[in-house]
Amino acid sequence: MNKQGTVIWLTGLSGAGKTTIARALSQRLEAAGLLVETLDGDEVRENLSRGLGFSKPDRDTNVNRIGYVAKLLARHGVTVIVPVIAPYRDTRSDVRRLVENDGSEFVEVFVRCDLQTLIERDVKGLYKKALAGEVKNFTGVSDPYEEPLAPDVLVDTFAETVEQSAAKIFAKLEALGLFTPTASPRNPFAVSEVAPAR
Repeated sequence: MNKQGTVIWLTGLSGAGKTTIARALSQRLEAAGLLVETLDGDEVRENLSRGLGFSKPDRDTNVNRIGYVAKLLARHGVTVIVPVIAPYRDTRSDVRRLVENDGSEFVEVFVRCDLQTLIERDVKGLYKKALAGEVKNFTGVSDPYEEPLAPDVLVDTFAETVEQSAAKIFAKLEALGLFTPTASPRNPFAVSEVAPAR
C-alpha cells in the first residue's frame, strides 16, 4: 500500500471528457477505500487563478499552482484527480517532477478525442467559433496543444464509453501497485464487474 497519495493528471482538449471520466474514476477509487479529491480546472481558475489569462506564462502559472496543491494533498495520502488541459509538455513534466520529488506517484492520462467528435459534442459552439477566428487563444485550434509522447494511460473517448475509460485507468493504478482494491461481488465498481459496452 502506497503510504503517500497519487496524482492522476487527465490531460486533453476541451470537451474530450476529462471531467466526466474524473467523476467515474473518483467513484471507483472511493469504492476501493481511497481518500479522493478532484481539482477541477474551472474551479481552480475561479478560486486560485482568478485574473490569469491564456498566454503561455499564465497557463503555466495556473498549471503549476494546481500541481503544488495536488502535491500537498498527495503528501497526506490523498489520491488527487486533476482533469485539466495543461497544454504544454514541459509544464506537465515540471509538475510530475514536483510530485515525484516529494515522494508521491504521478500518473499522466491522455484523454484523446478527434476534432470532429469534439465539434459535435460542443453545445456552445466554441470550436466552430474558434475555427472561424471568432474565439482567440482556444487550445487545439488557435493555441497549441502538445500531446503527451508517452502517457502512462491512453484513453480514446471517441471510441470508448466513460466507464471503459475509467476502468482502464483504474486497472493501470492497480497494476502499478498503488493500492489494493476491495473487489467483491458487493462492490459494483470492481474492474472485473464492468459491464460490456452496448
